[in-house]
Amino acid sequence: MSNPSAAHKVIPIQPLFAAEPKVYPRSVSGLFQRWRWGFVWLTQLVFYGLCWLPWNGRQAVLFDLELRRFYLFDLVLYPQDTIYLAILLVLAALALFLFTAVAGRLWCGYTCPQTVYTEIFLWIEKVIEGERPHRMKLDAAPWTPRKFALKAAKHGAWGVIGLWTGFTFVGYFTPIDELARDAVTLSLGGWSAFWVLFYGFATYGNAGFLREQMCKYICPYARFQFVMFDADTLIITYDEKRGDPRGGRSKHADAREKGLGDCVDCGICVQVCPTGIDIRDGLQAECIGCAACIDACDQVMDKLEYPRGLIRYSTENAVKQGISAAAIVRRSFRPRVLIYSAVFLALSAAAAWSLATRVPLKVSVERDRSVLSREVADGAVENIFRMQITNASEAARTFTIALEGLPGIRLAEAVPVTVPPAATQLTTLQIRADAGGAEAGAQPIRITVTDTRDPAVAVTEAAKFWMP
Repeated sequence: MSNPSAAHKVIPIQPLFAAEPKVYPRSVSGLFQRWRWGFVWLTQLVFYGLCWLPWNGRQAVLFDLELRRFYLFDLVLYPQDTIYLAILLVLAALALFLFTAVAGRLWCGYTCPQTVYTEIFLWIEKVIEGERPHRMKLDAAPWTPRKFALKAAKHGAWGVIGLWTGFTFVGYFTPIDELARDAVTLSLGGWSAFWVLFYGFATYGNAGFLREQMCKYICPYARFQFVMFDADTLIITYDEKRGDPRGGRSKHADAREKGLGDCVDCGICVQVCPTGIDIRDGLQAECIGCAACIDACDQVMDKLEYPRGLIRYSTENAVKQGISAAAIVRRSFRPRVLIYSAVFLALSAAAAWSLATRVPLKVSVERDRSVLSREVADGAVENIFRMQITNASEAARTFTIALEGLPGIRLAEAVPVTVPPAATQLTTLQIRADAGGAEAGAQPIRITVTDTRDPAVAVTEAAKFWMP
């Protein structure tokens, strides 16, 4: 007989995702912190400043979607040049694989936008709300006018940076001087306003609230980074042999007599971690390689007059086998690294050669389909073609048109075509050939467009001339 009380037994509901405590990173100083801030300044100077750099009467870098032109300093690219975008994406992937195989998540720790903007937002939070203990105390306290004022100031500063970031990002796709003028006069277009607000809100939310959640759960890089790691990849490591057993002691105590390692179990390495992990538990997917724990641990070691490097950049093999720095460097030249490097360099060289020898001229020829052919006054056969000439340089060019492929083939009117800088010119070609000079049907011809001042700038297009 079943127990009647069992039917009324309450089964606790287990949440799908357990709530995690908020991470309050502690401020730290040191070599790697200076490197991080150096990259913060570098990346932001490039991002916020490059779109304002004038070049040949326009922005130096502009991806003009409306006109379908991409400007990169002296380089003008068109939709037909999407191959270069594909090459760029392949090179970025190869670089990521290469750097990860050699030195782990350096991208994440120093130059990833999520890391950079989180660092900026944390600095603002520290300036307004104070250091880690003050921020924790403020969040735990009830709402007061002072707390409201501090929170409002912090979120206001975050919002300004977010909006300026969204504005700058959109300024790479719309001329930023026009965008600024429209913003000042409150006449931004609907799409421009939407994307400024969208990217501004994304920056505000990602760097202000999601922070480590982006690195731990949303970013796919953390999920597959271990596929690119091996025992000779440079990562942030805790020297367990030297540090354990852990335990507190006075500065002048003999740790070996107490049976202790160099780790005093102060927990500062955990407090400074932006993702809230304990590096002493070994390599974890949440570690972004920022080296904050190295700076923190080195400061503690200095105070205790212990050697630095209890937490350091090293490899799994180096920690286990005690190999030297020179051996670490030698082992970095292993097969997978050499293959990544060779493919990356070969593809980079090919792309550079292609861009260097790229002809700044694009030609498209299409037959007028309304009439296949017709006989003109002198008895010649005439076909009509529509030609589109794109001048992919920032200087006006004049082009001549030459024909070959059939006896007596010629233009009804051989007039040079002048195309303005970075512009496209449409022209009609009245091409004639001697009647009876070829068999009936479609006959192959070649149309060559040549710059009058630079014969090296020339493009030949194939077409079909219809003979009745």
